[in-house]
Amino acid sequence: MDSTPFLISWNITKRCNLKCSHCYLNASELEHGEGELSTGDAMKVIDEIASVNPQAMLIFTGGEPLLRGDWRELTSYAAGKGFTVVMGTNGTLIDDLLAKDMISHGIKGVGISLDSIGPSYHDRFRGLEGAWERTVSAMKALRRNSLDFQVQLTVTRENYTEIPDIIGYAYEKGAKAVNIFFLVCTGRGQEMTDITPEQYEETLKYLVRAERDYEGKMMVRARCAPHFLRIAHKLNPDSQLLKGATSGCSAGTGYFRITPEGDVTPCPYMPVKAGNLKKDGLAHIWKTSPVFHSLRNPAYEGRCRDCEFSDICGGCRARALSATSNLMGEDPWCEYDVKAKVRSQESGVRSKTKEEIIWTNEASERLSKVPFFLRAMVKKGVERYAREKRLKEITPDIMAELRKRAGR
Repeated sequence: MDSTPFLISWNITKRCNLKCSHCYLNASELEHGEGELSTGDAMKVIDEIASVNPQAMLIFTGGEPLLRGDWRELTSYAAGKGFTVVMGTNGTLIDDLLAKDMISHGIKGVGISLDSIGPSYHDRFRGLEGAWERTVSAMKALRRNSLDFQVQLTVTRENYTEIPDIIGYAYEKGAKAVNIFFLVCTGRGQEMTDITPEQYEETLKYLVRAERDYEGKMMVRARCAPHFLRIAHKLNPDSQLLKGATSGCSAGTGYFRITPEGDVTPCPYMPVKAGNLKKDGLAHIWKTSPVFHSLRNPAYEGRCRDCEFSDICGGCRARALSATSNLMGEDPWCEYDVKAKVRSQESGVRSKTKEEIIWTNEASERLSKVPFFLRAMVKKGVERYAREKRLKEITPDIMAELRKRAGR
């Protein structure tokens, strides 16, 4: 399967001013970024990413990325290469001056962490009294300075009943999107207790309804939850989620992560290395890594192997790895009662084809005008439509047809 990365998450530092309970990186308050790529090496990595896909979205995160002294140099350099540059932050350091600074150094959007509509749980979860107030203040500063932001929420047993209120609060504060992340017990999160599979299913059903309720106003998405598409298909086969969404998890197929030390992994929650950028070029890693190959040509085991929704779901590979020590094992958080396998055409879900899709220059230019927080989703949705129609080239006419079909 030919794949092009459209989304890269880069932990540029382990340094952090918080101590979040769930941190997969086990970030901490360090005076120096031990083992981090130097500024020069980081710029070489940006060049390598550009050689693979100069139109990708590049997320600078941490730790707390704003604690790395050269973040302005890195974001400016990446923006100059043509990337859509986004920053994932806890928000506690952002004020009006810094928001303006972020804009002037090429940042097009910010993901900001908020885990409750009040300070008590959020501060305890993030490990700092006053964190909630500072995060909310950051959201206000970003809105005042017209820098798009989205709210990132990590679901736990203590806050999952707050999800509707947090989504409503984010909308009131001007967020363009809310991403609901489901806990994968890695890093410091290994000691945490996740929600139950029943609560997981209940939450995903609510999020399908919330996506419909906020349509046209704010994007609502479940992250690290490939079952979301399976539930959307069951509850509403005409859902916009299915018209323009990725199939299951994109780790290793359209997405990868870079650690502060330059290791490449399929996602932040999978501690399996595909390679190291100090030793091997990114293009070589992306094309030849056995880890990526297995994710692009999955041989699922257990219930995931027998599930009729394996083509649009496939389960969370990080959870399968964490629970079974097998990247292709079954996802233990799935409550779906698997029936005898029905091929995807019979269930109304089409499987992927393997032809490479080419974008014309005009279509690529049109895609570049899509808001940053929707671009990756739109790109994958258009390519999925093209494969269904056995088209080998994306043109503006195809994009216009899809827009018409979506009622926009």
